[in-house]
Amino acid sequence: MDTTTILAIDLGKFKSVACVYRRGGGGTPAFHTVASTREALLGLLDRVAPAVVVIEACALAGWVHDLCVARGLPCKVANTASEAWRFQHLKRKTDRDDALRLAQLEDLGQLPTVCLPPAEVRQRRSLILARQRLVGLRVRAQNRLRSLLMMQGLEAPRGAAAWAAAGLAAFEAQARPLAECPPAEAWRGLVHLALAEYRQALAWVEEVEAQLDALGRADEQVRRLRTVPGVGPRTAEVVSAYLHQPKRFRTGKEVGAYAGLVPRQSQSGESDRRGRITRRGPGVLRKLLVECAWAMLRYNRWAAALYARLSRGRARKKQAIVALARRLLVRCWAMLRDGSDWRDEAAAGA
Repeated sequence: MDTTTILAIDLGKFKSVACVYRRGGGGTPAFHTVASTREALLGLLDRVAPAVVVIEACALAGWVHDLCVARGLPCKVANTASEAWRFQHLKRKTDRDDALRLAQLEDLGQLPTVCLPPAEVRQRRSLILARQRLVGLRVRAQNRLRSLLMMQGLEAPRGAAAWAAAGLAAFEAQARPLAECPPAEAWRGLVHLALAEYRQALAWVEEVEAQLDALGRADEQVRRLRTVPGVGPRTAEVVSAYLHQPKRFRTGKEVGAYAGLVPRQSQSGESDRRGRITRRGPGVLRKLLVECAWAMLRYNRWAAALYARLSRGRARKKQAIVALARRLLVRCWAMLRDGSDWRDEAAAGA
């Protein structure tokens, strides 16, 4: 192994471009194009034998990182959303440029990195995201069913009762297999298809949720977060999955910034403006925290008191909920960091 060699790889879906770079800029960088497969990358690692491997955060980063670790090579994952990675006023940007940029930032000690979670945590995050997509399919099927009936001047079942047995029976009464529908009643066939789509999406959601529930029962962090009044299993599991190593955050401000729940800031001279939240970081974490914040108003005295103070009556409802979601995340982080359950008396004065 050459202790001066940096191997920077710009990962692509089908092919990747690697830059072999000597620390201190010694020599001319060498570039290699390889297939984005385990066999091809293993061959590249064996040929180059670098001191460190640098890759960018992307869909392929997880297994490539694990591949390097299994080979005993340190692997750094670059945060391409940071300011140091932004290309401005460039006339050209190629895969080679990206790989060279990774190597140069590592050589200068200015490479912005991200914390890559273990494989089991990444898989849990994938399950959480899959559930969100399936819930979206289920909601779209529900909206399509209502729309099909309304377009025929028929009354569609309303509210949550529409998806109970009686409501589904009302939709079923209007449905016919598409092959049995005359041209003037093709809408009945579409109702039949939308019902099948809804039931399939519902079954998929239940299957994924059963797996997530099983993982949550075995997770001490999820159990601890469930002690917060108003925090359900879906919010607890997403907070646990994305704050899997709470001690990597030094302050509550870092936690809020990680979730994109802090305001944008534009400062120049005596001007210091705060705008909307940055929305950086995992969107599913923000979404479920905001949904949980609304629900907590009914079950959590601390949340209700904080919301009343921040909302100033009814004038700032949305801003207050976002602020409450950020405060909730910070408190959940503190609970995981300290290994303590929720305490109403401690939260009351915050």
